[in-house]
Amino acid sequence: MSKIATPEKTQEYLERFYAGVQRRNPGEQEFHQAVYEVAHSIFPYISDKPHYHEKQILERMAEPDRVVIFRVVWEDDEGNIRVNRGYRVQNNNAIGPYKGGLRFHPNVTLSVLKFLAFEQTFKNSLTGLPMGGGKGGSDFNPKGKSDSEVMRFCQAFMNELYHHIGPDIDVPAGDIGVGAREIGYLFGQYKRLTNQFVGVLTGKGLEFGGSLIRTEATGYGTVYMMENMLAVKNDTIDGKTCVVSGSGNVATYAVEKINQLGGKVVTLSDSSGYVFDPDGIDAEKLAWIVDLKTVKRGRISEYADEFNVEFHQGKRPWEVECDLAFPCATQNEVSGDEAKLLIKNGCRGVSEGANMPTEQVGVDAFLEAKIMFAPSKAANAGGVAVSGLEMSQNSARISWSEGDLQTLLKKTMLGIHDQCVEYGQEPDGYVNYLKGANVAGFVKVADAMLAYGVV
Repeated sequence: MSKIATPEKTQEYLERFYAGVQRRNPGEQEFHQAVYEVAHSIFPYISDKPHYHEKQILERMAEPDRVVIFRVVWEDDEGNIRVNRGYRVQNNNAIGPYKGGLRFHPNVTLSVLKFLAFEQTFKNSLTGLPMGGGKGGSDFNPKGKSDSEVMRFCQAFMNELYHHIGPDIDVPAGDIGVGAREIGYLFGQYKRLTNQFVGVLTGKGLEFGGSLIRTEATGYGTVYMMENMLAVKNDTIDGKTCVVSGSGNVATYAVEKINQLGGKVVTLSDSSGYVFDPDGIDAEKLAWIVDLKTVKRGRISEYADEFNVEFHQGKRPWEVECDLAFPCATQNEVSGDEAKLLIKNGCRGVSEGANMPTEQVGVDAFLEAKIMFAPSKAANAGGVAVSGLEMSQNSARISWSEGDLQTLLKKTMLGIHDQCVEYGQEPDGYVNYLKGANVAGFVKVADAMLAYGVV
């Protein structure tokens, strides 16, 4: 590209770059979507900065440093031999050890993990902590498995993974399907194999090096991001009607924080549908849901029976009128039509608690309507931020108080917000948080890559 590229040249280069990504990664739709979304924001910013193009920085970011794929063989309770596939995608370690979760779910594919690892690179950069981007997991489904079966799978998974991780190399965490139970089994096997007690995993139990508020951090951070966006407009969450999707950790702790800040949450969901409670899901009802999902492994439809409210089978909550929306379930859960319906029904802000929960056409609709839109790499970075703090505590052999960690989490989310404003401010005063997050995350990693030369 020329030193100062025209918009036409920038678009031409973007299309050529994206075509190359598609050609090298055939059929990986989730990965294509993630790369396009980032590149679409970054190319106009770097159009007059030829050093990034000459060194092929974005092209290098879109090619993982390393992808490890391995067989996981384990035995179920009936003595049957079972075979799953394990992965670890180490995307970029320009600013620190690879960092990102492990996901155990039937929909885990290489495309999903490459998209998550790519996103993680920018998300971790935004936190200000020295962490690179990675992601891993397996198509193993822990639902319906006994504790013994989950333990045997985790041990078999770690038998291969341990070759590729370490406290200064790659530090996995939990994600969908990988909670405290799974992290405990994984860490126990790592310790057995290496005879080392080191901070190689985060999300551990408090008894063996875990951090306070790690479970709450992603949901809380998603709400803090919305709070920061509203503050720019001299507004607050107090009195706002909110729709939240999901009913796992991210969703329930988002509800808890919204309630604390005076908002009213009227929906939660799972894969079977959503409940609509016009009176609001208060602390007592939320405690009931947490028990339902974590102890009884029940379905959200049972909430409708318990509290005599509507259950909408097979639907998602984006048809409900609201002031603010918090997608906290899974990727691509908000379609283009649902995004437009949210806007039509008066939604003024969206903060993404899940990873890439909005389809590209939905993102475009939010930006065109100029509502407040915090993309997942910014809004849900609170979880990995506290994971990074757990790494620091493990390295120093210390443990911080809950109050200290809450303060650090709020400070981190404010820092992320302010970076988004710095790089996302438009001439008309609108803050494009998507552009801001992508550019801010890119600059730190890109400048580190430039400093290393061609490696």
